[in-house]
Amino acid sequence: MPDAASDPWRSALDPALLRAVDAALKPLPRDAAIGVALSAGADSAMLALHAAHAARHRGQRLHCFHIHHGLQVDADAWLAHAHRLAGLLEADCHSLRVAVDIEGRGMEAAARAARYEALTGLAAHAGVGHLLLAHHQDDQAETVLLRLLRGTGPLGLGAMRPVTRRDGLCWIRPWLDQPRATILDCAGRFEALSGWRPVDDPSNADDRYARAALRTGLAPVLDARWPAWRRTLARHAGQARELSDWADETVRADWLGLDPSPDGRDFSLAVWRALAAPRQAAVLRHWLRDQGLRMPTEARLRDWLRQLREVHALGHDRDVRLRHEDAWIVVCRGRVLLTRKTRVK
Repeated sequence: MPDAASDPWRSALDPALLRAVDAALKPLPRDAAIGVALSAGADSAMLALHAAHAARHRGQRLHCFHIHHGLQVDADAWLAHAHRLAGLLEADCHSLRVAVDIEGRGMEAAARAARYEALTGLAAHAGVGHLLLAHHQDDQAETVLLRLLRGTGPLGLGAMRPVTRRDGLCWIRPWLDQPRATILDCAGRFEALSGWRPVDDPSNADDRYARAALRTGLAPVLDARWPAWRRTLARHAGQARELSDWADETVRADWLGLDPSPDGRDFSLAVWRALAAPRQAAVLRHWLRDQGLRMPTEARLRDWLRQLREVHALGHDRDVRLRHEDAWIVVCRGRVLLTRKTRVK
């Protein structure tokens, strides 16, 4: 175990947060390179702090990845602040400026897509195969509530998973069971020791954005009437994931019968249309999730199902072009195909 001289910030650590990070890193090889998505906000900064301690103890190298969206006037200062924290933690820091393309979607979704694409590229460049994300219990509860309000269906209420694989990278969220209050307490102790203070993104309180509107408008009402609502909704997310895993076994059998391509990007429209309607919807959700895309609203999914069922009545495959996040769902020569939008570098 590193002593105080080699780890001057040890007294700022929280035991529960550290145990969660240790548990996430334990299955990984001792020589694995570990990444942390670092915005320089309190959540990601404290994740970097705990990951640096845990990785040093295990002989692993920590890399911090900061994405500069250019959406706030202080973005340049945040980038420098992230690099300063990485220096304090003796971790490598990699940063990348991105352009956020909001065509056909909201700012939140566009920024998220740009961020994940950039993180994937930085991780590949640094040789990192496992990336830690600082989502916590409060985030999970908000995600469940937002998905409920958007009508994404019971399986969509599983919200964020502790571990997911996408684009050749393992995304790990070790703090989904940890309340943000614990993280903020830790941030206060670290600031007192180091003088480093987390940045505060004003968009987190901008009620033009759905999540911020929930935090500033609805959350105080829920806190007053149901103070444990975050923990309760996070528990529901776990139960929904169990249901989703069970349903996936059945859906996967249907999926394998659709003559999918080796990369899973396309499947037979004719075989899909032969399934019963509920199974058509279930296998389409499975396909989207397997391709790393969020679940659409129920209204949007119903519209997609209608168009895919009627494609031959429309007359031409090319009449079906469905936009979802950074991808297109198209029909070509009797196959339903997912294509990613090409970005100009």
